[in-house]
Amino acid sequence: MEIVKTQEAPQAIGPYSQGIKAGNLVFTSGQIPLTPEGELVEGGIEEQTRQVLNNLQAVLKAAGADLNRVVKTTIFLADMNDFAQVNEIYGRFFDTHQPARSCVQAARLPKDVRIEIEAIATLD
Repeated sequence: MEIVKTQEAPQAIGPYSQGIKAGNLVFTSGQIPLTPEGELVEGGIEEQTRQVLNNLQAVLKAAGADLNRVVKTTIFLADMNDFAQVNEIYGRFFDTHQPARSCVQAARLPKDVRIEIEAIATLD
């Protein structure tokens, strides 16, 4: 196994890694809408979703992968009423390549953000 670390995404805010490479797979930790400097992004669900996906891209890049290598994502929403807006922005990042996905509403997310996304990608 290998720890994935990049300055292009926010640093872990607890005892975990931004991602882990295990064999030919990359497992990202859930990304929340923090800037690489650790500041909560300003704005609503659209801005938060874009920041989360930018963070996800940065972690994947550091691991030698990209969004086209993602096989599964899990989206956690504070409010399922945000689903349509999230889906629209998510679709811009995953345009032609559409991995398997789950989306659930969580009672509460870290730092009271509205969205968190984690991913599994392949290096093959």
